Amino acid sequence: MVKVCSILLSMILLISGCSLFEKENPQPKDHEEDEAIVLQPEIEVVADTLSVPWSINKVNETFYVSERTGSIVKIDNGKMERQQVELEKPLAKAAEAGLLGFVLDPGFPANQQAFAYYTYGNGQGQFNRVVVLQLEGNRWMEERILLDNIPSAAYHHGGRLKIGPDGKLYITTGDATNPELSQDKTSLNGMILRMNLDGSIPGDNPFGNSYVYSYGHRNPQGLVWLGGTLYASEHGQSAHDEVNVIKPGANYGWPVIQGNEKKAGMETPLFQSGNETWAPSGMAAHNGRLYAATLRGNAIREFDIEKNTTSAVITGLGRIRDVYVEGEYLYFVSNNTDGRGNPDEKDDKLYRVLLTNLK
Repeated sequence: MVKVCSILLSMILLISGCSLFEKENPQPKDHEEDEAIVLQPEIEVVADTLSVPWSINKVNETFYVSERTGSIVKIDNGKMERQQVELEKPLAKAAEAGLLGFVLDPGFPANQQAFAYYTYGNGQGQFNRVVVLQLEGNRWMEERILLDNIPSAAYHHGGRLKIGPDGKLYITTGDATNPELSQDKTSLNGMILRMNLDGSIPGDNPFGNSYVYSYGHRNPQGLVWLGGTLYASEHGQSAHDEVNVIKPGANYGWPVIQGNEKKAGMETPLFQSGNETWAPSGMAAHNGRLYAATLRGNAIREFDIEKNTTSAVITGLGRIRDVYVEGEYLYFVSNNTDGRGNPDEKDDKLYRVLLTNLK
């Protein structure tokens, strides 16, 4: 009887086919106030047992995922390798701090370099810096500093790095719990910064001899371009999270205005969460839509620019930190091991889902 069952099971597996990925189809959690239930698409697990992953990068079929705890995880054909990152300063232990933004140099296949944003402490306080990392074997080494002494605190580090269509490096910084800095264009806090890849200031930046590209931000953590337009996600204060259209030299209002409040000379968001909390982080774009990972929202939210609507398209997997689109797939990482989630024994995970399955 056991032998017959084993044969039948083998036949079922052959008929159904085998996947290189573990498949999950989580049930949506209960929603309050009669919010519509989101029907989950078929979601595949690419990798698991990640440690607070923060940024997703992909070259050909190989992923490089930064972990806030201080590693880069290389994932190639289902095989994981946790690569050590050797930094000049020890990572800060403050909440939300650590190895944050990470983006591969456009010439990475040849030069084996990347850019990173990390938080450290010294005798004078706690700071963030932007550095170039060099991959040597299976270790990443801090090669040189591009920007240093970005004031930090227990919260609001910003930390997202993206290379734009113009070939410049864009950097988000938080207000370091000092809101007034966001309105001070001589500070580096509460800003979106823009630099050349060698660390110099682009000559066409909006303010002379300054990295500042836009200001008046609270804690921006996502950047993406769609149709040549830059969009950013931002954590609001007690809800009122935002998705903004970023214009060079523009003031996004924090702490003077938030949500749909208006004031002359300040921008209001394209989308805002009202009294709901999303805590949006990494962003991606596809086919006229923006996708944002949300932490407190425990979802991936889709923003339809043309229809001016937003909805959660993936739920039930806990806190989501970053999203990445390539080809027909949306990739994303959970962040349930960051001390604020409820991790299972295999969290955190890198997932993928077909974009056509997102309804």
